[in-house]
Amino acid sequence: MTADAPGPVSSSADAAGASSAAASDPPLTDAQKSLRAQMLATEHWSLLASRSTTQSEVLTRIAIFLTLVSAGLVTLGVLGNATEFRGWFGIAALGVLVLLVLLGVITQFRVFNTATEDLAYVLAMNRLRGAYLDLDPGIERYFLMGTTDDEAGIGQTYYPFAARDRTQVFASSAMVMLVVNTALVGLLTGALVYAFTASVGWSVAAGAILAVVSFLFWMFRGYRSYLEVLRTHVPLRRSPTN
Repeated sequence: MTADAPGPVSSSADAAGASSAAASDPPLTDAQKSLRAQMLATEHWSLLASRSTTQSEVLTRIAIFLTLVSAGLVTLGVLGNATEFRGWFGIAALGVLVLLVLLGVITQFRVFNTATEDLAYVLAMNRLRGAYLDLDPGIERYFLMGTTDDEAGIGQTYYPFAARDRTQVFASSAMVMLVVNTALVGLLTGALVYAFTASVGWSVAAGAILAVVSFLFWMFRGYRSYLEVLRTHVPLRRSPTN
């Protein structure tokens, strides 16, 4: 691979065009290689800063939401003791649960959007590492993270020591948000059903069913967003296994 090679491409037409362009262009001088490395490093640091800022912002949002959930449940406990769970306590409880569910949905959207943004940052930085290899193929053995901007490269960057498994998904911040949100949805549904039917059995059943439906909906939405990024993204460099 020469210093100005474009790297593997995704289709035969692109490969033909890239090969002809590489053949017609003169090799890069040392000064041009140095300038290109500086520009790539600048872009890499910009992506790292953007990724760090995005992660910090969404973790702060999650912390604020969980604090509000804790405060809301404590408030319901205090109101329950003050009213002996009678009179206007039901209206207050519904109001608090509606507010928490609304804030949870907003935060959940932000968490899933951030996950998509983070995936884009990983793809972009993997692509830059591929450009470093084009400049100096000998440094490949020093990279721990992925150097290909395809699904295999994503997996290597997110978890370079082994193949990714489902535990990484279930232990993520998005999953924590999802569990709390579905529990709130179930509580709100059960409270509404009990307000109209005064039946504990129907309240528990309706709350559990809607919580499961909500959980599956968000899981499907998150997975679809992941697949949409992979579908629309055209890798410049693919792993040998792909």
